[in-house]
Amino acid sequence: MNHVLILPVLLPMFMGALLLVAHRLGKPAKRVLSLAATFALLPIAAYLVLLAGDGELRVYALGNWQPPFGIILVLDRLSAVLLLVTSVLAGFSALYATRGDDERGPNFHALLQFQLLGINGSFLTGDLFNLFVFFEILLISSYALLVHGNGAARIKAGLHYVVLNLLGSSFFLIGVGLLYGLTGTLNMADLAQRVAAADPEQAPLLAAAAYLLLIVFGLKAAILPLYFWLPRAYAAASAPVAALFAVMTKVGLYAILRVFTLVFGAEAGGLANLAHGLLWWMAALTIIAGVIGALAAQQLQPLLGYLVVVSVGTLLAGFALGSVGGLAAALYYLVHSTLITGALFLLADLVVRQRGEVGDDLTQARAVSQPLLLGALFFAAAISVAGLPPFSGFIGKLLLLTAVPSGPQALVLWPILLIGGLGMLIALSRAGSTLFWRGDAPPAEASGIRCDGGRLLAAGGLLLTSVALVVAAQPVLAYLQATAEQLLTLQPYLSIVRGGGE
Repeated sequence: MNHVLILPVLLPMFMGALLLVAHRLGKPAKRVLSLAATFALLPIAAYLVLLAGDGELRVYALGNWQPPFGIILVLDRLSAVLLLVTSVLAGFSALYATRGDDERGPNFHALLQFQLLGINGSFLTGDLFNLFVFFEILLISSYALLVHGNGAARIKAGLHYVVLNLLGSSFFLIGVGLLYGLTGTLNMADLAQRVAAADPEQAPLLAAAAYLLLIVFGLKAAILPLYFWLPRAYAAASAPVAALFAVMTKVGLYAILRVFTLVFGAEAGGLANLAHGLLWWMAALTIIAGVIGALAAQQLQPLLGYLVVVSVGTLLAGFALGSVGGLAAALYYLVHSTLITGALFLLADLVVRQRGEVGDDLTQARAVSQPLLLGALFFAAAISVAGLPPFSGFIGKLLLLTAVPSGPQALVLWPILLIGGLGMLIALSRAGSTLFWRGDAPPAEASGIRCDGGRLLAAGGLLLTSVALVVAAQPVLAYLQATAEQLLTLQPYLSIVRGGGE
């Protein structure tokens, strides 16, 4: 077995435990350890992307218990790409946090490592029960990170977030228990075969379990009507936490894609493509709701939260197309939206720090100290997230539009995506003009606060990933095209329980 496969799980687990045990270490030592562990994930994830590039599935059987009887990790192109995206986002978020945000409460860096443990484990696990376990690890860490620094707004948002996710976890357990009771397995490859061969009288219960899982994953991904927690929670979180949370919704989307492609996909017999039609309408309505929320937002950070909702709907639409082109376009847009949204949350914090008591309210107030610098960065991030050239958002949306087949789907998705993009542009233009163009506001002196170099490096670094995605668009798209083809070719996954894989 290639033991590198388990390093994205082991490294944050041991570093998180070390930071808890050595909690008496000084802040500089904790920062060095946390940054070292977080940035060490980058070369590991890059190696796994290269390793998965040959198209072979690699299975890591813990304790050498072979599937379907033991715990397994599965590496394919999709999990490798998401591990790399997470490591890039986490590295810049951790760097931003070391400039002072980690001082607002205890054990920030330990919680960050456990959050990465849960996220990476969710992307690698090969069975539903351990997906639940990793979900709980990342959720427990996110509960503490959300309220890190205290404050009434964070406690209130955190309480709503905890209650909703506890309810979701209950549904997850019920769904998993129902599937295990009916099939006798939770290994996803084995489960796919047993669902396909299930008796017709079991189909209604299997469908009920599938829809329970869809509710849980939809809650994690913030899909309509389960998205209401997200804008408030992301607005209340500190900037590096909100930036890292940009990948949290992608965990829910990943789970939908994995389970409803492999277990309830094209090879599921009478339950084939169970949620396909439903996902399409959920995607369209989620985009509409996110754009309306962004247009109505009166604060900058909730506005960015609604942009996350829009990106979730856009990704879900690509998944619902069920074609290689649609999936490849959605995956490119996933990489783009995750990193650029993280950059926007960090940029928003830089702006808020220079606005004094007004904070992120979209009202005209005293000028920021560095309007040209922050305004230029905000402008670049805004046109990228809105899907305008020359940045990666334009490529992602163009690919998605061209992947839609002519017919009813095109009549629905084209207007929603184009008008939704216009709505996002209007919302961001309104925010930018309020923040950086003072218009008829009475003159006032700037705050005098300047951008911290480390914070600026973190935000700018994430923003530059949009440029990198454009420059390297051809190899990135080729890899993601192969990823989509691999996802829709189910036999290699099914062969895992028959001794397949490496």
